[in-house]
Amino acid sequence: MAIVRSFALPLLAAFFSIQHHVVASVTPAAATAAPSPDTASFLRCLAVDIPPQVVYTNASPSYNSVLESSIKNLLFVTPSTPTPVAIIAAADASHVQSAVRCGARHGVRVRPRSGGHDYEGLSYRSLSAVRPFAVVDLAALRAVRVDAGRRTAWVGSGATLGELYYAIANRSARLGFPGGLGPTVGVGGHLSGGGFGLLLRKHGLAADHVLDAVVVDATGTLLDRATMGEDLFWAIRGGGGGSFGVVLSWKLRLVIVPATVTVFTVHRPRNQSATSLLTKWQRVAPTLPPDVFLRIVLQIQDAQFESLYLGTRAGLVATMTRWFPELGVKPEDCIEMTWIESVLYFAFYGTGKPAELLLDRGTKPERYFKAKSDYVTNPIPSHVWERTWSWLLRDGAGLLILDPYGGRMGDVSPSATPFPHRRELYNLQYYGFWFKNGTEEAEKHVGWIRGLHREMEPYVSKNPRGAYVNYRDLDLGVNDDGDGGDGVTGYEKARVWGEAYFKGNFERLAAVKAKVDPHDFFRNEQSIPPLPSSRKGLSVVT
Repeated sequence: MAIVRSFALPLLAAFFSIQHHVVASVTPAAATAAPSPDTASFLRCLAVDIPPQVVYTNASPSYNSVLESSIKNLLFVTPSTPTPVAIIAAADASHVQSAVRCGARHGVRVRPRSGGHDYEGLSYRSLSAVRPFAVVDLAALRAVRVDAGRRTAWVGSGATLGELYYAIANRSARLGFPGGLGPTVGVGGHLSGGGFGLLLRKHGLAADHVLDAVVVDATGTLLDRATMGEDLFWAIRGGGGGSFGVVLSWKLRLVIVPATVTVFTVHRPRNQSATSLLTKWQRVAPTLPPDVFLRIVLQIQDAQFESLYLGTRAGLVATMTRWFPELGVKPEDCIEMTWIESVLYFAFYGTGKPAELLLDRGTKPERYFKAKSDYVTNPIPSHVWERTWSWLLRDGAGLLILDPYGGRMGDVSPSATPFPHRRELYNLQYYGFWFKNGTEEAEKHVGWIRGLHREMEPYVSKNPRGAYVNYRDLDLGVNDDGDGGDGVTGYEKARVWGEAYFKGNFERLAAVKAKVDPHDFFRNEQSIPPLPSSRKGLSVVT
């Protein structure tokens, strides 16, 4: 068994303590509604059971550095951003349990944070300063234990995808994992939303390969798959982070990768048939053999075609010649390498990079960004793409990414996990980036992305218009504050954004929420609400 070598022994011990202290039964949810917030009592409660060196408050000299350690977007590093009353940098499962119990007792909700990549920052910030909250930071719970013989790995939620990939490659050159491209993305958040990357057409979502998990529920109870039940286990594998509990670690099934994979990156400018290539790509990419992944990045007046093929150069050239000859891929465009080298290639756009780069958890953010997403069910006409090029020339323009589905994705039921978008042709992503502070600069770039998103509305999925929860977007809607009446988030209001992310699975997620967290302790601006009693009767497990 291999452990990522840079991990400290105390963190490894903390990881194993999670594995050996899972309780044998589910503790019933509290029978009374959540109390009014009492921040002072909450902090005193933390001091009883948690070492002072892992609790940071506004009075702590390191508070800002700990808070900003995982922030990836400068939009959320401002004096006006509501911040947590405390950050618990958990080094042990018991720290998370105590934080949840103290929060439930004193009316201070807890938000878990793994990698900090949440596009709207909901793992560490709030839209309102009215209701206090705390953050449980899981970065120290990042040990990775690989069992190559059984093709499994236990990984802490605070690990990054880069750390996971590095650990797997250190143990075996023939094993991999079908996660995303970003090496600094936290494992916990990635799996909680489903998670997809360049292996999805061969192996499906990252969450499809979760075999077990360890969770702290709303009562502070530690659960594994056997004790949480299949309904909660279903919900945490794609239902979005921060709604059902704090997932501390995950058991993953690893996948076999070939000794040689092949990649290419080719550019086709607008004036060299990019529009016709893009139009045909929509029909070709989702129907290619599952060993081929072919995505597009559109920026300015250029279409960048990127491919990963699970095989040799000759195989990739032959496949492209048969299925997509118009793209004109030549042998010299293609590079053979190992799977872990392909991870580095797509993460850092180059060859010859050292694998240790995957252990870099990133620095403080250097840019502001806004993102949105769509799902495309039917190919978008060429005249629409021709019109889209003009958007990419506008002041404040960002870029588009098109990731194809098909292959294994179409073989799995949309209700197998909360992620429902398995039958779509591709995922369309909109990104706006800027580097200067100021309202005018932000409005220019956010205005561009919202304007193009509106422009594409007739041509993307409908009823509901779909979106990917791991590309969280508060433009879709936010929960009410939940502080009136019974203090629980309104289900009908949440449906507006919830059905965009989860379609028909949203009601089932809400039923699970009502069962495991009826008083809505784990709540944020887009957390799953409990299903109202008037709508219950739904079977939670299928």
